[in-house]
Amino acid sequence: MTLKFFFHYGFHFIVPAIIAFLFFRKKWKIVFGIFIATMLVDLDHLLATPIFDPNRCSIGFHPLHSYYAIALYFVLSYFKKTRIIAIGLLLHMLADIIDCML
Repeated sequence: MTLKFFFHYGFHFIVPAIIAFLFFRKKWKIVFGIFIATMLVDLDHLLATPIFDPNRCSIGFHPLHSYYAIALYFVLSYFKKTRIIAIGLLLHMLADIIDCML
């Protein structure tokens, strides 16, 4: 297991758990579940050939990881009804950006 692996998956699971607990304490379990559900955004990897390439940066390559999609996630974070989903998606994109830098 590499340091990149631990950073990537730690950021996908541990950081959302901490954010859910610190900022949504009364309903942290539900918020954490929503954060985990936003990982379904990775279904767009199924459109790529090969599906998994450890050297490929997801950001800017896959449709739901595009800069337009990320801009939409920022817009959605301003609305109360979509805020938690948008935060989960943005955390996911941040994890992928960190992965691209390592």
